[in-house]
Amino acid sequence: MKHHLAAVGDRIFSSISHIADWRWYNDPLGAAPRASAEEYTRLFQAARKAEYSQIDALESEIGFSIDREWMDSLALHTQITVKKSDLAYPHGRILYSLLRKYIAEHPGEYITIIETGTARGFSILCMAKALMDGGAQGRLITLDVLPHHQKMYWNCIDDSQGRKTRAELLSPWSDLLKYVVFVQGDSLLQLPKVGVDRVNFAFIDAQHTKKNVLLEYQAVSKLQEKGDVIVFDDVTPGTFDGVVEAVKDIDTGGRYTMRYLTASKQRAYAWGTKT
Repeated sequence: MKHHLAAVGDRIFSSISHIADWRWYNDPLGAAPRASAEEYTRLFQAARKAEYSQIDALESEIGFSIDREWMDSLALHTQITVKKSDLAYPHGRILYSLLRKYIAEHPGEYITIIETGTARGFSILCMAKALMDGGAQGRLITLDVLPHHQKMYWNCIDDSQGRKTRAELLSPWSDLLKYVVFVQGDSLLQLPKVGVDRVNFAFIDAQHTKKNVLLEYQAVSKLQEKGDVIVFDDVTPGTFDGVVEAVKDIDTGGRYTMRYLTASKQRAYAWGTKT
């Protein structure tokens, strides 16, 4: 009887996941390119000039910084989009530096990294580069509603070449993809199925509501030990107030030592180290 109920439960869970995911297979980001390759290049040239003094200071404090030319090349294909807000990708620098610091402080450990909100893959590859550059063994598991092997337009410079899968979009960085497991589906449905015993480092960047951030945090936190790190994107008052409120609640809870960084008026971040 127990096995029968478990099987029924699995079928129901799979059905819910399928219903939640089906709409992401039909050009969810647009049925045609949004701009020419020349326009994406123009947007890139403007975004790459931005300066972030607080991130400069963080890199100096930590002692690790990402190869900016490498990061800019990745950003051109995965972060430069047509949208109303200013384009920026400083979180790549933060994630790389914090993860390199963690690796240096935990020599010889197998590192498991969880990300919610893959999008085109910029953040996960910045973390994969930190893992490789740090000479660490580990894996990165990234979750997103967008499928990895479905051809679509991504609102990026590669759209001028036609629809691509995310796998094709990221193929120039194949040396890093060996570390990454791409999981498709709603993060709250998929996180319980990831099946890891520990999460050393996490990046929360999926749905930007207080409820979802807290639920993702709770799923990750229970798998973290003292010294493990969780990073939050878009902790920006007035823009993502739900994220701000969630991080404030986490900070008040006292289970993590929190730090905050404001890169610009539109870009703010926080990360916590478990106590």
